[in-house]
Amino acid sequence: MNLLETINKDNLPKHLAIIMDGNGRWAKQKGLLRAFGHENGTKAVRETVETCARLGIENLTLYAFSTENWNRPKLEVDTLMKLLINSLKNELKTLTENNIKLNTIGNFEKLPSSAQKELSQVISKTKDNNRMTLTLALSYGSREEIVSAIKNISSKVKNNIISIDAIDESIINQHLYTQNLPDVDLLIRTSGEHRISNFLLWQIAYAELYFTDVLWPDFREKDLYEAIISYQKRERRFGKTSEQIK
Repeated sequence: MNLLETINKDNLPKHLAIIMDGNGRWAKQKGLLRAFGHENGTKAVRETVETCARLGIENLTLYAFSTENWNRPKLEVDTLMKLLINSLKNELKTLTENNIKLNTIGNFEKLPSSAQKELSQVISKTKDNNRMTLTLALSYGSREEIVSAIKNISSKVKNNIISIDAIDESIINQHLYTQNLPDVDLLIRTSGEHRISNFLLWQIAYAELYFTDVLWPDFREKDLYEAIISYQKRERRFGKTSEQIK
């Protein structure tokens, strides 16, 4: 069966988010250094991005590096940052050819200056692309994001820019890193782990969750199709009853 033919193009997630997990285990299983797992993970990123663009998914957010990842061994962190810089240089052509806009969320200032520079350049060069928005969550932590939003809103209340009574979900959304993105419809996590790991906690309030045992470097077009097909078989009620939805 051709999985692509079973996908309903009228019922795609408007915002797909992925926790790309399993690079280290993939390398360990093959007797390789963790760096090789991360390097092979970039192939899965490329195929996933291109497949999402072809399908017509408007927003794709990839959990590339968390605030907690800074606690990993320095050699691994340095390797990840070099991979980030090289990937940005190598994939600019792909982003341009596929009309994909690059975006980033997270604590941008914590990244090495070389990574900040490359990231800024690619974001600037793709800012007018409108087929799909690819967001990289870098040095990102959802709790840190929410704390930052609370501080910003509190400051505006203190300075009489916002009244306490005016604070609602919309105001909070406007102060999150993802203010220009819709809520997540489908969240995929690879490698068999069933955790959210501090990723888009506010934005996944009504997301469908999909977990797969596939390690990220092995994640391919077929695996993405299977996740989307599972999503399309689910009834999304948003607190209502089945009868109300129908």
